Amino acid sequence: MKFKDGYWRMRPGVRGEYATAAHDVTADAAALRVLAPTRPITRRGNTIDGPVLTVDVSSPMAEVIRVRVVHFAGSVPDAPAFDVREDPDAPPVRVSVDGDEASLASGSLEVRLRRDTPWDMTFTAGGRELTRSGAKCLGVMTDPDDRHFMVEQLRLSASELVYGLGERFGALTRNGQTVDVWNEDGGTSSEIAYKNIPFYLSNRGYGVFVNHPGRVSFEVGSETVSRVQFSVEGHDLEYLVIHGPTPADILRRYTALTGRPALPPAWSFGLWLSTSFTTDYDEATVSSFVDGMAERNLPLSVFHFDCFWMRQYRWCDFVWDPDVFPDPEGMLRRLKERGLKISLWLNPYIGQASALFEEGRKGGYLLRRPDGRVWQDDHWQAGRALVDFTAPGAREWFAGKLRALLDMGADAFKTDFGERVPTDVAWADGSDPERMHNYYSLIYNQTVHDVLAERNGAAEAVLFARSATVGGQRLPVHWGGDCESTFEAMAESLRGGLSLGMAGFGFWSHDIGGFEGRPDPAVFKRWIAFGLLSSHSRLHGSGSYRVPWLFDEESVDVLRSFTELKHRLMPYLYGAAVQASSEGMPVMRAMQLEFPDDRACDYLDAQYMLGPDLLVAPVFSAEGEVSYYVPAGTWTRLLDGTTVEGPGWRTERHGFDSLPLLVRPGAVVPTGARSDRPDYDYADGVTLNVHGLADGERRTVTVPTTEGGVGAVFEVSRSGDRLHAARLEGAPAPWHLSVPSGARASADAATGELQIVLDSPDSKE
Repeated sequence: MKFKDGYWRMRPGVRGEYATAAHDVTADAAALRVLAPTRPITRRGNTIDGPVLTVDVSSPMAEVIRVRVVHFAGSVPDAPAFDVREDPDAPPVRVSVDGDEASLASGSLEVRLRRDTPWDMTFTAGGRELTRSGAKCLGVMTDPDDRHFMVEQLRLSASELVYGLGERFGALTRNGQTVDVWNEDGGTSSEIAYKNIPFYLSNRGYGVFVNHPGRVSFEVGSETVSRVQFSVEGHDLEYLVIHGPTPADILRRYTALTGRPALPPAWSFGLWLSTSFTTDYDEATVSSFVDGMAERNLPLSVFHFDCFWMRQYRWCDFVWDPDVFPDPEGMLRRLKERGLKISLWLNPYIGQASALFEEGRKGGYLLRRPDGRVWQDDHWQAGRALVDFTAPGAREWFAGKLRALLDMGADAFKTDFGERVPTDVAWADGSDPERMHNYYSLIYNQTVHDVLAERNGAAEAVLFARSATVGGQRLPVHWGGDCESTFEAMAESLRGGLSLGMAGFGFWSHDIGGFEGRPDPAVFKRWIAFGLLSSHSRLHGSGSYRVPWLFDEESVDVLRSFTELKHRLMPYLYGAAVQASSEGMPVMRAMQLEFPDDRACDYLDAQYMLGPDLLVAPVFSAEGEVSYYVPAGTWTRLLDGTTVEGPGWRTERHGFDSLPLLVRPGAVVPTGARSDRPDYDYADGVTLNVHGLADGERRTVTVPTTEGGVGAVFEVSRSGDRLHAARLEGAPAPWHLSVPSGARASADAATGELQIVLDSPDSKE
């Protein structure tokens, strides 16, 4: 939200008061409390009249400093609030106060506050300034309608770039943008988004998390071009500065504060096929899709039933449409006998025609207006109401409906919606409506995830969620929402996913082929390659089916090829998934996350790293032309073993069965022995594919189990023309060592070591 008219003047009707100095400071061993008046204090009389801001400075964990600013403490709502964790084992902070300055240090991160005018609060790490709040930065604002806002501005240095703020479909860098953190249902082609996260990263080695569950308005170099401004309505503002120095370090610390993703089950990484949305379908249609996939040797892991598995006007009543699915239990049993997992669509709205409407109204489970009436409107479902998950018993009531579906055979739920949450309401627990708007997505998805974990075990719980806020990353998987069926929408979907990953969301998907409209076969085939080289992969549309043979026969071959490739890559991909769950690094990574020192990667948003070692550049054209950037070193094309030299840009032309898919120099990529499914014993028959390991280098490779444990550990090293590998851990099983030139060594279950003699000591392999 912009308050100023240029540099000097306020906008008409806006009044502002800014902190002028850390005038009154008290300290203990763990924190600072500052009284910051909004006028210079030169005599006692200046302390009368006018705002004074209370600024509390502390540290919840090493390398993180929290700043909490309050104007009127009696006007701060208690709920809802994000769960921000503290590290009880963090080293003690260092607090200092003298006549000129107050400071608090946490690890190498330090904040210093000037005691005299002008206001200055500077954040440094290792003696290097990261950012600062200076004169006319921290303050209170009143708009023409007498609404009260808290505002802060942090300095943007020359060439500093900002990333993050959740799922954003525009350019990856946020500089010059106005971003309102406010969940909305708006597709993928505008500035609004389903998943808004008030957290950003800077390429100067720090991140900022604004701990506010409601609307946070960011002006990223867009009101004052040398500053990032963030503001919230109300009387309190809390933000945490998180030191890296690398983007990976920042994400590790941010997700330690707000939670890391649960590890999704291995089967969820396979191909999901949907009925699509408004298409006509019954059991015969579903069976024809499943039969068609099997007849064409197309591996399928999950079948998804979208909205119309229930009767029209009755979403959600969780009752199968008897005219279309007269025997749902038998149908699901027959599908599961074919090895498929089942996903069902749901949302938190209850249509008036649903039997659950009256049940929810009488039980007090539906959101109400301030006058006590049930909140309703006719958008989406006629007379829809919204489940109030803060009401006593509401979560258990909703969960009970889902348990019946799990008993019937469901394995996962697509938790759609959760963004269209009204603010002219009264929540049962008294939560502030503005702060609940975004937060609702968390309690909605948490309720569903908890049911899955309770019934199937935590290791089997997986969602396909659309809305999210801070903490939502704990409840994977999320997908990008409603996009068009075009190359442009494919590109904007990728930008949204990469941006979301920079907020600690480890697992992300999108509708292969796009949602709205029927994609041209070229769009569909290019999107298949992108979709199967994502963490999760789903064929889904709106008014048209997404089975490949309806496009052309080549689509069938392309789908088979990339699905089988993903299955073979599962030892590597699931290892990246384990890292996402344990460290907060996303499976799909913006190039800047992996190459923060390569300035050519700063703006790249049309390519990404899949895990730490695979570079993927989707093709956004029918004719197959693609331009992409290769960082320094000799990279290897995974699909044909040829090499590409970096750093530099390349422009190539690819058929539908190909795309730029490069292996990082020196990487050892484990691939599995099976291509028919994603969940198998990854260590049994694994191949260690060595790419450009330099003389004297060694790599440790961990092959995970499908539960996220350790299946096997190998060490690969090179000495001259000898490539040596040894199994360090894991049960004896066949394994192989391979290089792109074709040289390969195989071991039976009793052999713990392998060796390959390379062509020459100077060769790359």
